[in-house]
Amino acid sequence: MVGTAGPHTRQVSRTVSEATNETPWGRVDDDRTVYVREGEGERAVGSYPDGTPEEALAYFTRKFADLEGQVSLLEARIARGTADGSAAESVTKLQEQLVEPAAVGDIAGLRTRVEALVTKTAALSEKQQAEREAARQEAVAKREAIAAEAERLAAQPENSIRWKDTSQAFEQLFTDWQTAQRSGPQIPKAQADALWKRFRSARQSFDTARRAHFAQMDATNKDVKQRKERIIAAAEALAPKGVDGIPAYRGLLDEWKASGRASRKIDDQLWARFKAAGDVLYQAKAAEAAQTNEEYAANLAQKQEILGEAEPILQVNEHTAARKQLTAIQLRWDEVGRVPREALRDVEGRLRKIEDHVKHLEEEHWRKTNPETKARSEGLRGQLENSIAELTAEISAAEAAGDAKAKQAAEEKLATQQSWLAALGD
Repeated sequence: MVGTAGPHTRQVSRTVSEATNETPWGRVDDDRTVYVREGEGERAVGSYPDGTPEEALAYFTRKFADLEGQVSLLEARIARGTADGSAAESVTKLQEQLVEPAAVGDIAGLRTRVEALVTKTAALSEKQQAEREAARQEAVAKREAIAAEAERLAAQPENSIRWKDTSQAFEQLFTDWQTAQRSGPQIPKAQADALWKRFRSARQSFDTARRAHFAQMDATNKDVKQRKERIIAAAEALAPKGVDGIPAYRGLLDEWKASGRASRKIDDQLWARFKAAGDVLYQAKAAEAAQTNEEYAANLAQKQEILGEAEPILQVNEHTAARKQLTAIQLRWDEVGRVPREALRDVEGRLRKIEDHVKHLEEEHWRKTNPETKARSEGLRGQLENSIAELTAEISAAEAAGDAKAKQAAEEKLATQQSWLAALGD
């Protein structure tokens, strides 16, 4: 190999001593031929006729440095695990370049380093292949999960599907699929096509169901809206009747409940109109009730005054006097008339308490004066008095005999019969 020196090298003196024509790895002879030492011999690598011996050796030493730099770079890439699939080709190329390189340096050492890279490159290639296979398996699993989730979403019962949420879920699954396809490792075409077919089929199935659902919903909304608008028109037509229109409005409310539901937005709008029609009727009723309550307020004041006069009857214990006073109160009470609805329970309750008191006095009098009851009472009284006398004698006899058990039994019977006698009264 012949090297060419630049202009600046020709200015250097060509006279060199034999000692400066050599390095540990090579030498230059007098005609500027450069040799590299290999093993026990040497090999000519080229000539450098236009320069000094130092320049000739430097030129071919740089050639070696270039080769060594390539080896070092490849060693570093393999050590870091960043070498790609071309690393094996690079090793082969370096082996070819080192067969008889035109360079001066430790060629044997460089060859040994390159040979070591053969094993390391194979190991790295095997590792990278395993990693690529693992990455492909992960990519397949990810797309399998996307397809399976799409199929799960599409298989939901129609009555439990949340359409908006499920649509958004499908959009996200499609985005995930595209991301995996763009940035993930490639997977075998057959697997990719099969998984995509599953995903696409599930999405199409859901889209078909969604379109059918909303088409049916639109038809239902239209039908319900028409029915409810007819009910609203009938309700609005009741306005001139005022309070008298309320029964008919209640009938329309039953029809409303039976007419089904449209979408929430439409139903809310329709209900607002129907309710407004009812409010007109109930406002008329409220106005009428307010007017009536105003008229009844004076009656309430009168009845409260009557109650104030009647409540002392609760302290009367003679039934005839109590009945006479109550009858006078009841006559005045009926003449007063109605009171406001919210006060009715209170005033009627207070009057009923007085009426119950008088009724109780009359029932108690009848119980005591009823001939049949009186006769039964007097017969029973005589029997009890005789029995009490006998028991009293038994107690005395038992006490005299010192029979404590007989005395206790007689005393218990005596106490019971005395309580019965007391209950009969006078």
